Amino acid sequence: TRFDEEPIREKSQVYTPDCVVVVDPTLMGLPGLFDGLKPGGVLILNSAEPLKDRPSTNLKLSGVVNATRIAVEEIGRDIPNTCLVGALAATTGWFSLDSVLEGLTEYLEGEMLEKNIRNARRGYAEVEVRTWQ
Repeated sequence: TRFDEEPIREKSQVYTPDCVVVVDPTLMGLPGLFDGLKPGGVLILNSAEPLKDRPSTNLKLSGVVNATRIAVEEIGRDIPNTCLVGALAATTGWFSLDSVLEGLTEYLEGEMLEKNIRNARRGYAEVEVRTWQ
């Protein structure tokens, strides 16, 4: 996914990401998962376990949150997306939690909106951020 303050016209695969978001922690063992990650890169990981080792020399910052557990508690299903976006906002500071919550109002309403707001807020609040040397 690409995001920017300006319109994004490029639709190709991202070959040199600034950030890798891993929704399924079993994918952490995939060879090449961090190929192309820019120096100073960021990892957002959905996991019940903290990172023990730095998975890439280019990794500078990581945020780990048990987004699956939070989503099940808040939404009633394993839909960790909004929790991970909240964790990304808290970890990087690239955008505010308020902008995430405002964006949710464009796609959701009613009870599902309220559940996803709680999901994003908890991702923001509960992410464990680590800076790697």
